[in-house]
Amino acid sequence: MLLTKNATASLPLGIVLRKSPGVTRWAKWVWKAVAVLPGAAQESWKELRREGDVVEYHAATVDLELFRTDAEAYRAGLSTNPPAIYVVMREADEPDAPQDIEVLLATASPYDAQDYADSGEEIIEQVPMPDGLIAWVNDFVQKHYEEEVFIKRKRDKKRIDLLEDGIGDARIHQASDVYRAPSRKARVVH
Repeated sequence: MLLTKNATASLPLGIVLRKSPGVTRWAKWVWKAVAVLPGAAQESWKELRREGDVVEYHAATVDLELFRTDAEAYRAGLSTNPPAIYVVMREADEPDAPQDIEVLLATASPYDAQDYADSGEEIIEQVPMPDGLIAWVNDFVQKHYEEEVFIKRKRDKKRIDLLEDGIGDARIHQASDVYRAPSRKARVVH
């Protein structure tokens, strides 16, 4: 864990993806994030387990970064049952990529995950947090979360019903329709 003066924390997080055969002819493979490995070393597509056509990979190691300004989001994420890490993935663009999917990042913020889901281009998978990671995120939230006090806005005491500035046209002397445009006076030419 790295804690800096500007109130951020970072932890390497290994992402475990499961590749299984698709059930339709349009999807050859189905990818699912199944686990995270806190404090993992750098890896790229290391095979962890194989059972027939189903393979689990340590696909990537990304930094899980926590920011002081997002402490409220982490607190909301910890309140879910079970608390989760959100893994953001995207289909690989390069033809020479080792697999047809790549891991972009992992976040503990459900708000960030929702932002990525809104674009429709990324695949978001929710993975349960291990107990040690829950404690680490909770410790960060306890240090940096500040509840915002609700302050009801009060109206000022100025009376606004006394003068109607800017309503209608002062040249119109009718009280019935103050929004009517003035008519042009006919010019008499001699």
